[in-house]
Amino acid sequence: MTDVFINYRTGDGEKTAALIDQELSRRFGSGRIFRASKSVAPGRPYPDDLLNGLRRSSVLLAVIGPDWTNFRERLRDPQDWVRRELVEAFARELPVVPVLEGRKTDRLSKKDLPGELARLADLQSIAFSTQDTGAGLKRLGDVVADMVPGLHDLDLDDAASLVPDSVVNTVGDVSGTAVQSRDFTGDVGGTVVKGAGGPVHTGHGDIYQNSRHDSGGRHFSGNGMTYFEGDQHGGIQHRFGEPDRREDDVR
Repeated sequence: MTDVFINYRTGDGEKTAALIDQELSRRFGSGRIFRASKSVAPGRPYPDDLLNGLRRSSVLLAVIGPDWTNFRERLRDPQDWVRRELVEAFARELPVVPVLEGRKTDRLSKKDLPGELARLADLQSIAFSTQDTGAGLKRLGDVVADMVPGLHDLDLDDAASLVPDSVVNTVGDVSGTAVQSRDFTGDVGGTVVKGAGGPVHTGHGDIYQNSRHDSGGRHFSGNGMTYFEGDQHGGIQHRFGEPDRREDDVR
């Protein structure tokens, strides 16, 4: 059973269509999302499979890039598949959501569309920023979930399976300071490390793990020992699970 049909023009929006397909497939299941280049298997009758997928869908997402209206001759061609899919969706009273790709893509105008597609200009669209695809995909997924109540949202399953008081953190692209923590108080002015399960290096110098080290008359050794001092330059050495060493063991 297909629930979401992705309509797109090769040469204008196919990369965004693939991103949308990937995210919606992850969230709702691959079999629920129809995208022609993925969903029509080699050797299958393309027109039949495509139209059948459309007729089994509950919503059509029309990916519209900055050059979409420049394909005017093709939009007026009754055999053009982008046009055929949209006309079929309108004929079946299927909800159609224009997805405007990038900041350079304006809302559609009826003067740029053939009569059969003029209805697109009246439909509420969704702006999809190519600069923040994560937020755009999340928003689009939420819209689809609202429009197609029968979809099984796997993200809700993940949220329900978390143990009480557990914390899930994610960080995308960051230019500056980022902190991931369950509980945090105070200022963030440098480097913050909480809950580390092993040696952590935030500057220059050596870290010695489970090794003998002498410094200024101080002696450190033993399984699990970690020591860092000074503005040194070097690597990080870890040793785990070896027998404990005595202070006078020079081997």
